[in-house]
Amino acid sequence: MNLYRMLLERQEKGHIIRVGLIGAGKFGTMFVSQALRTPGIHLVAVADLNPERARRSMSSTGWPEEQIDAGTMDEALRKGKTFITDSSEELINSSGMDIIIEATGIPAVGIRHALSCIRAGKHVVMVNVEGDALAGPLLAKKAAEAGVIYSLAYGDQPALIAEQVDWARACGLEVVAAGKGTKYLPEYHYSTPDTVWHYYGLTPEEARVGGMNSKMFNSFLDGTKSAIEMAAVANATGLLPPSDGLQFPPCGIGALADILKPAEFGGILEQKGMVEVISSLHRDGSNVPRDLRWGVFVSFEAPTDYVKRCFSEYGLVTDETGRYSALYRPYHLIGLELGISVASIALRKEPTGCASGFRGDVVSIAKKDLSPGEILDGEGGYTVWGKLFPARDSLSKGLLPLGLAQGIKVVREVPKGTPLSWNDVALSLSDDALIIRKEMEKAFSDAL
Repeated sequence: MNLYRMLLERQEKGHIIRVGLIGAGKFGTMFVSQALRTPGIHLVAVADLNPERARRSMSSTGWPEEQIDAGTMDEALRKGKTFITDSSEELINSSGMDIIIEATGIPAVGIRHALSCIRAGKHVVMVNVEGDALAGPLLAKKAAEAGVIYSLAYGDQPALIAEQVDWARACGLEVVAAGKGTKYLPEYHYSTPDTVWHYYGLTPEEARVGGMNSKMFNSFLDGTKSAIEMAAVANATGLLPPSDGLQFPPCGIGALADILKPAEFGGILEQKGMVEVISSLHRDGSNVPRDLRWGVFVSFEAPTDYVKRCFSEYGLVTDETGRYSALYRPYHLIGLELGISVASIALRKEPTGCASGFRGDVVSIAKKDLSPGEILDGEGGYTVWGKLFPARDSLSKGLLPLGLAQGIKVVREVPKGTPLSWNDVALSLSDDALIIRKEMEKAFSDAL
């Protein structure tokens, strides 16, 4: 509750938090829009493969042209301006940087950047939840060993869910489930970039004018992004993934306590302590009243009859037993909230969510019948979608992580709807992301 006061104090004392941003996409641009207006923070540099895009992003959010320095990073640091570069390594290895934000969205790239930050002694905020789902537990372990902080990004749903879980547990409440809302129907799993705009109620031309990326938006629709985010939550909180993937039950905010509880008590969970995603649509396609499409939730149980009575006295919405209730947040503000991660790391030495184990994994499911010679195109594409599995099952069955299913060749027939295994594809043994992934599996296999 004191972050703003602490930021002001840093500003007054001249101890500014020096931040670097890698990736000037939507998430990064939203952070840029707020960094100029947040006391105690200096956005020293932005790295993007397209520096002109980064410059346009900054201008579009209201940055004065004179604030964007065309000199060097050291000059930008001294003058309180922001340097734009196409070199992420230059940014990471700058001596004047405290915290690096990785916002590229590409798993292999994000992992490489995170490792570079750790080697350089820089704290890292991993907006790149795709990279976190692939190797986050190992990255967090390496960061801790190096004495730096590895953090999920506040404003994105996994960090907000982790915060709600922490709140409930710190209050002495038993967490029953936690997760988020989304728009879901079973048929969406097989959506492609060619069909995505139909499901969103847009024409391709409307999407083009709006600058929308069909592959990225399709990853939200086909269930892949939900699986990735819930893997991050499971690994950060200790909550467990469902044994056969997310169920996406239709559920409005008034029914959270009824649905997000164990099946033996009338809910849909296999047991207490699980992650789940709820749908804003009924299976017939009709809208769920008072849906939580953009929000996050945690459901919890009263540990005693006294607490159950308190739930009733203070107006909590509960299930029919009065013992189960839930807290929700209807919205998340993406990069507009990312400064909370920066402030928490710099001022409290705390991440806003961080993997503590390897519990959830995202595996590749064939969107169509795949034939030898076909090239997988990764998240949101034409060939695979991502399904959440318990990590122990993913490893024991030798299933292919979704984060590696990009640009690799299929070598065996894989029927539609079937998980891909390592043996179904040809992988380069020199690929950095593959090496790190295998190192993580070895590091955590004994705990599964």
